[in-house]
Amino acid sequence: MILEGKRVTVTGASQGLGRAISEALLREGASVLVCAREAEDLERTCAQLLQAAPGRVHAMVCDVANQKAVDALAQHAESILGGVDILVANAGVYGPKGSIEDVDWGEWVQAIQINLIGTVYCCRAFLPLLKKAALGKTSRSKVLILSGGGATKPLPFLSAYAASKAGIVRFGETLAEEVRSYQVDVNMIAPGALNTRLLEEVLDAGPDKVGKAFYQSALKQQASGGTPLELGADLCAFLASAAADGVTGRLFSAQWDPWRRLGEFSDKLNGTDIYTLRRIVPADRGKNWDCQ
Repeated sequence: MILEGKRVTVTGASQGLGRAISEALLREGASVLVCAREAEDLERTCAQLLQAAPGRVHAMVCDVANQKAVDALAQHAESILGGVDILVANAGVYGPKGSIEDVDWGEWVQAIQINLIGTVYCCRAFLPLLKKAALGKTSRSKVLILSGGGATKPLPFLSAYAASKAGIVRFGETLAEEVRSYQVDVNMIAPGALNTRLLEEVLDAGPDKVGKAFYQSALKQQASGGTPLELGADLCAFLASAAADGVTGRLFSAQWDPWRRLGEFSDKLNGTDIYTLRRIVPADRGKNWDCQ
């Protein structure tokens, strides 16, 4: 088991992708502290996870948008697990759906607070534990941040989601450079189009709120079954393992990138901007648009 003895905290873990990630990490031998906002869902998930991994699952209710709650989560992780080797920042929401001038402004700001600020809260609170865990060891600590389609392309009528996801990728790239010397790797994961509660929200909102093109895409995704949750979960387990040590500051697509072969070319990533967010200039597309 590639994560045997590792101590992990997963946010937004009561259902969907967060739960699938927790299951994958447990299968690989980790001990996991799961958290979510809804106590009833979290309790049910924890009980089910414990059946497969007795003694290695712990739970705590936490709203990542609340800084004090996140600080308390980090303290609890240190107390119950003895430290943390891996942080999976998965908690997130779509936020309001509609044009920017029509959506509820409070809901828009709340989505930024959960997706972007909540991720930063978690990283800030857990970094002392992650640094301590890697101190004097050959293996590295890991921060895994769940991104999404909003990070790499415009998402009309889902502006809070798109802005927050792009923000956490650039934050993750920046954090990776800050903590590289502390033996902490930071990577972002795009899990693909998942058939979870977020898809249900889009279908419930309808084409007038999310746009006809996005709504039709959601219908096709629902019919096809979407990207398997296990794909993103397995990528998380891989990046959390020693097999990905030293790979940092990257955004990987679970569905489209050859991450299972990362060992073949991981040493070539350093010094390149492959799997990162960057500005495209005319020369990159064969255009010679001289400013003079």
